[in-house]
Amino acid sequence: MHDTQDPPATFTYAPVGTIHSPFRDIAGMPIQPNGARGTQGTIEIFARYREGLLDLSGFERVILIYALHKCVDHNLTVKPFLDTTPRGIFATRSPKRPNAIGLSVVRLLAVDMAGGTLTIEDVDVLDGTPLLDLKPYVPVFDAYPGSRCGWLESVCKNAETTRSDDRFR
Repeated sequence: MHDTQDPPATFTYAPVGTIHSPFRDIAGMPIQPNGARGTQGTIEIFARYREGLLDLSGFERVILIYALHKCVDHNLTVKPFLDTTPRGIFATRSPKRPNAIGLSVVRLLAVDMAGGTLTIEDVDVLDGTPLLDLKPYVPVFDAYPGSRCGWLESVCKNAETTRSDDRFR
């Protein structure tokens, strides 16, 4: 049996690129991609990783895994943007996480292999965010329509219009 008090290892990740968006400040940003519909951005993939873009252009959407680089601390209980009730961090998508890792599914508009640039849409990410990884979105693997979503079921529709504030700085 493993000791649950201490982590078995630590990990170090290096960005593969940088996400660029029109959002320069955390306050006022969309809190999910469905609240950023139509908002375009780009991803600059660093030269040493550009070969990995081969065959990506056939996908409509991609999953961005990124460092929430402006979060300097974490809380195990938070009041999420869509609620006033304190919730456990693992039952939310709050950025103040023990490992400050974010995830967004965005529309892929174009892939420029030579320049290492992806043009994306529905981006809800702060400009300059370090991209840790990029994966193709595959509906048959990644979509589970009709799945329960706990306390969010009654408020998730509000994500389209709710904007972030400074509570998670």
